[in-house]
Amino acid sequence: MAADPELLAELDNAIAVLRDNLRELVEQAAAYSGAADESRTADRIADQQAKLDALLAERDQLLKASK
Repeated sequence: MAADPELLAELDNAIAVLRDNLRELVEQAAAYSGAADESRTADRIADQQAKLDALLAERDQLLKASK
């Protein structure tokens, strides 16, 4: 059974958004100074990375199921 192209497109879009968010957060982290800012940014980066990892796993499962 083939993977749903709409679902794959939605996942790819969400993945692209999260990757963009991560890039921006890393750039912000480089510009910030102070422990509180660094901790908050690190938490946001970890959160975005966890979401990205989950979406990548979901997409991989969907693609494997369609083979």
